[in-house]
Amino acid sequence: MTAQPLKILVFSHRPEVRETIVTAVGRRPAADIGRVVYVEVGTVAEVLMAMDSGEIDLAILDGEAQPTGGIGLSRQLKNEITDCPPIVIAVRRKDDRWLATWSQADAVVVHPLDPLTAAETVADVLRTKRLPALRG
Repeated sequence: MTAQPLKILVFSHRPEVRETIVTAVGRRPAADIGRVVYVEVGTVAEVLMAMDSGEIDLAILDGEAQPTGGIGLSRQLKNEITDCPPIVIAVRRKDDRWLATWSQADAVVVHPLDPLTAAETVADVLRTKRLPALRG
């Protein structure tokens, strides 16, 4: 019996940014993580609905999304959802990494996304923040 694939939410108002994130992380970020499926959304309402469903294992939010960016959205989700899934923020500048602390995100990736770094970051966050709960 195969385990259900993990669900990763990818939020950006720009479809090309969502595609870049999905391509960089890939369908199998690490051998021990297994395959993942993506839920791509372009609005805050869709993010809230998906996160409230309890079916998302990790969210990757575009820090530059408009009109609401992923940085502020991350902080809102972390403060409003009990047992909030881990969140990775994608930012445009390395100097914006400090915002992840404020946003309470679990990790940050920087555009242009390096596929090895992006996949490794997502896999590390899933291992430390989500998989122990799924196995227990």
